[in-house]
Amino acid sequence: MQNLAKLADEQLVASYAGGCNEAFDVLLNRYKTKLFGFIFQLVKDKDFADDIFQETFVKAIMTIRQGRYQESGRFGAWLCRIARNLVVDSFRQEKSEASISADDTECDILNRKELADPTVEDNIIDLQIEDDVRRLVRFLPEPQREVLEMRFYRDLSFKEIADLTGVSINTALGRMRYAILNLRRLAKEKQIELTR
Repeated sequence: MQNLAKLADEQLVASYAGGCNEAFDVLLNRYKTKLFGFIFQLVKDKDFADDIFQETFVKAIMTIRQGRYQESGRFGAWLCRIARNLVVDSFRQEKSEASISADDTECDILNRKELADPTVEDNIIDLQIEDDVRRLVRFLPEPQREVLEMRFYRDLSFKEIADLTGVSINTALGRMRYAILNLRRLAKEKQIELTR
């Protein structure tokens, strides 16, 4: 165990994949505090954080054992990404199972989820969607990416975009339209859900 503690994450992963269970114990000890803190910051509930923490390491074990681990040099970030996805999936499932209450005899038209303030779960899902969109935007052709970023991230009008890029307003609008169509296509190809 003493010698294992000196190994880099990737060496420990390879060692564990090769059958050395102690190598995973070293990885667990190396990242447990940081990972639990990351999860707790997302969910603000110790029991829920414990569940996600355990699920994260189970998923990591399965992925390594199946030979599918490919995150060279970024084991800690990979664990955090697994945990974050598990939190988002859990909140999505909880949200789909939740039902809006109403008395049998009369319905309160103000008792609707869309009228309520967003929950912590909604905020986390929104952050995930924003992160997914930012990653997908990088795959767009430069002219489309430029117009989309100017419109949504810099809040410029299409007239301002046209002036800055030296094209007509119609061209700027066309690029935006194709950017949105391409984002939808990319999300579908990569099986990414862009709505809550």
